[in-house]
Amino acid sequence: MQDPETPDKVPGTKFNLTYDSRESRMQFGKMKLFAGSACPALGQEITDNINLHPYYADLQLGRYERTMFSNENIFIKLNESVRGRDVYLIQTMASPVHENIMEMFIMIDALKRDSAWRINVVVPYMTYTRSDKKDQPRVPISARLMANLIETAGADRYMTIDLHSGQIQGFFNIPGDALTAFYLLSDYVRQKNIPDLVVVATDLGFAKQGRNWAATLRTPLAFVEKRRSDNAEHPEALALIGDVRDKNVLLVDDEVNTAGSIVNAVNVVREAGAKDIYFAFTHAFLADQAVERLKKLDLKEIIFTNTLPLPPHKRLPNMTVLSIAPLLAEVILRAHEGRSVGELFKE
Repeated sequence: MQDPETPDKVPGTKFNLTYDSRESRMQFGKMKLFAGSACPALGQEITDNINLHPYYADLQLGRYERTMFSNENIFIKLNESVRGRDVYLIQTMASPVHENIMEMFIMIDALKRDSAWRINVVVPYMTYTRSDKKDQPRVPISARLMANLIETAGADRYMTIDLHSGQIQGFFNIPGDALTAFYLLSDYVRQKNIPDLVVVATDLGFAKQGRNWAATLRTPLAFVEKRRSDNAEHPEALALIGDVRDKNVLLVDDEVNTAGSIVNAVNVVREAGAKDIYFAFTHAFLADQAVERLKKLDLKEIIFTNTLPLPPHKRLPNMTVLSIAPLLAEVILRAHEGRSVGELFKE
């Protein structure tokens, strides 16, 4: 959100707005936000952005108690009524993943049993999305299972950012908004005016998104070809398709966990004669070994979003964290008021 007096673009979108031109068109009961224990800071930031709008200046995060019993069972108690409310539960699937997932399910159930009018789950990072198909015999499709569990718990709508593949939207039988951080990230990179830039997709599976990056930044495109061996934790980078010699490189991806892929990609482009290397992606899960690997890569800048909380001990001097709170705040407002979300992206 921007200064209410100044028309400007909502960060992460293509949309310009002025607050004084917006009407209140509430379709449901009064809005209520709750932030799960995985992302209280993001929840507060989203609330603060919504508070910039005069109709919602008094909005506060909902109050609840979370208890972990000695048998590791989670107990949730709402400290205020949500009867008849349009509720937005903000919970990312950060570490500890399964504890945070279970907390979300239990909280949805608590909201449903307190007669919330509508329950919207806002999941900036949704885990298990890489398991979106049967690529081996006798394996599950865990992304479909996750969608089923969210629906069964009682959610009426979902919002998420940069699913691993678009087909996962089809796993849900409830409406939702599958958003992207692409505009937020690409706007930041474009404003840097990096000379002689080449966009490099870290693998061929990210080719379509890589083309979007290259088209938006008006740069050449290259790809790192890689192949996973059976049951190998890290893929093996094989070759570079494209020319990066004496060029600055922007590596792009959607998620970083162990950073094995980026290590291979950096090695390949350096061997091909690249100069400064930047790295942009959406979800920074960043296991401990990932931080050590990134530290050794001598990257010019590592750019990602706050869909997942990053503790201080994992922050590096060359990291830039962009906030998705303004984007999520605007989408929540539009979902609540029954307005178009596609309009934000000129769709």
